[in-house]
Amino acid sequence: QVQLVESGGGLVQPGGSLRLSCAASGSIFSIAAVGWYRQAPGKERELVAGITRGGTTNYADSVKGRFTISRDNAKSTVYLQMNSLKPEDTAVYYCNLALTYWGKGTLVTVSS
Repeated sequence: QVQLVESGGGLVQPGGSLRLSCAASGSIFSIAAVGWYRQAPGKERELVAGITRGGTTNYADSVKGRFTISRDNAKSTVYLQMNSLKPEDTAVYYCNLALTYWGKGTLVTVSS
Protein backbone atom coordinates (compact mmCIF):
# COMPACT_ATOMS: atom_id res chain seq x y z
CA GLN A 1 0.00 0.00 0.00
CA VAL A 2 1.37 3.39 -0.99
CA GLN A 3 0.85 6.47 1.15
CA LEU A 4 2.06 9.99 0.44
CA VAL A 5 2.35 12.66 3.12
CA GLU A 6 3.06 16.26 2.15
CA SER A 7 4.50 18.85 4.51
CA GLY A 8 6.07 22.29 4.43
CA GLY A 9 3.13 24.47 3.45
CA GLY A 10 2.22 27.67 5.21
CA LEU A 11 1.82 31.42 4.95
CA VAL A 12 4.59 33.36 3.23
CA GLN A 13 4.95 36.91 1.97
CA PRO A 14 5.31 37.64 -1.75
CA GLY A 15 8.90 37.13 -2.80
CA GLY A 16 9.49 34.57 -0.08
CA SER A 17 10.39 30.89 -0.24
CA LEU A 18 9.03 27.57 0.95
CA ARG A 19 10.20 24.01 0.61
CA LEU A 20 7.59 21.30 0.32
CA SER A 21 8.32 17.67 1.07
CA CYS A 22 6.42 14.52 0.17
CA ALA A 23 7.34 11.32 1.97
CA ALA A 24 6.21 8.06 0.41
CA SER A 25 5.70 4.64 1.88
CA GLY A 26 5.80 1.50 -0.21
CA SER A 27 8.42 0.05 -2.49
CA ILE A 28 7.70 1.66 -5.84
CA PHE A 29 8.97 5.16 -5.15
CA SER A 30 12.41 4.69 -6.68
CA ILE A 31 11.01 3.35 -9.96
CA ALA A 32 8.16 5.78 -10.43
CA ALA A 33 7.73 9.28 -11.73
CA VAL A 34 6.60 11.84 -9.17
CA GLY A 35 4.77 15.09 -9.63
CA TRP A 36 3.66 18.13 -7.69
CA TYR A 37 0.23 19.48 -8.57
CA ARG A 38 -1.72 22.39 -7.20
CA GLN A 39 -5.32 23.46 -7.02
CA ALA A 40 -6.35 27.01 -6.34
CA PRO A 41 -9.88 27.92 -5.20
CA GLY A 42 -12.30 27.68 -8.08
CA LYS A 43 -9.70 26.26 -10.45
CA GLU A 44 -8.80 22.84 -11.74
CA ARG A 45 -5.82 20.91 -10.45
CA GLU A 46 -2.73 21.55 -12.54
CA LEU A 47 0.71 20.04 -12.86
CA VAL A 48 3.41 22.23 -11.34
CA ALA A 49 6.50 20.06 -11.73
CA GLY A 50 7.42 16.46 -12.43
CA ILE A 51 10.48 14.28 -12.11
CA THR A 52 11.12 10.88 -13.65
CA ARG A 53 12.84 8.02 -11.90
CA GLY A 54 15.97 9.00 -13.79
CA GLY A 55 15.83 12.60 -12.63
CA THR A 56 14.51 14.31 -15.73
CA THR A 57 12.37 17.28 -14.74
CA ASN A 58 9.62 19.34 -16.29
CA TYR A 59 7.84 22.46 -15.10
CA ALA A 60 4.75 24.48 -15.80
CA ASP A 61 5.64 27.69 -17.62
CA SER A 62 4.28 29.72 -14.71
CA VAL A 63 6.90 28.37 -12.29
CA LYS A 64 9.97 27.90 -14.51
CA GLY A 65 13.00 29.55 -13.00
CA ARG A 66 11.34 29.85 -9.58
CA PHE A 67 10.54 26.28 -8.52
CA THR A 68 12.84 23.27 -8.38
CA ILE A 69 11.74 19.67 -7.96
CA SER A 70 14.13 17.04 -6.65
CA ARG A 71 13.98 13.56 -5.22
CA ASP A 72 15.89 11.43 -2.72
CA ASN A 73 15.19 7.80 -3.51
CA ALA A 74 17.02 6.62 -0.39
CA LYS A 75 14.52 8.56 1.71
CA SER A 76 11.55 7.97 -0.63
CA THR A 77 10.98 11.70 -0.58
CA VAL A 78 10.39 14.33 -3.23
CA TYR A 79 10.88 18.04 -2.66
CA LEU A 80 9.62 21.23 -4.23
CA GLN A 81 11.73 24.29 -3.57
CA MET A 82 9.63 27.37 -4.26
CA ASN A 83 11.32 30.75 -4.54
CA SER A 84 10.09 34.22 -5.50
CA LEU A 85 6.58 33.22 -4.53
CA LYS A 86 3.65 35.20 -5.89
CA PRO A 87 0.07 35.55 -4.65
CA GLU A 88 -1.07 33.50 -7.65
CA ASP A 89 0.94 30.56 -6.30
CA THR A 90 -1.60 30.27 -3.48
CA ALA A 91 -3.12 26.80 -3.66
CA VAL A 92 -3.26 23.39 -2.09
CA TYR A 93 -0.22 21.47 -3.31
CA TYR A 94 -0.50 17.74 -3.88
CA CYS A 95 2.10 15.07 -4.44
CA ASN A 96 1.42 12.37 -7.01
CA LEU A 97 3.23 9.07 -7.53
CA ALA A 98 3.10 7.11 -10.75
CA LEU A 99 0.01 9.04 -11.91
CA THR A 100 -1.92 6.85 -9.49
CA TYR A 101 -1.38 7.76 -5.86
CA TRP A 102 -2.17 11.11 -4.25
CA GLY A 103 -1.37 12.75 -0.97
CA LYS A 104 -3.90 14.83 0.96
CA GLY A 105 -2.21 18.09 0.12
CA THR A 106 -0.57 20.98 1.93
CA LEU A 107 -1.82 24.56 1.77
CA VAL A 108 0.46 27.32 0.52
CA THR A 109 -0.73 30.88 1.01
CA VAL A 110 1.23 33.77 -0.45
CA SER A 111 0.02 37.04 0.99
CA SER A 112 1.24 40.20 2.66
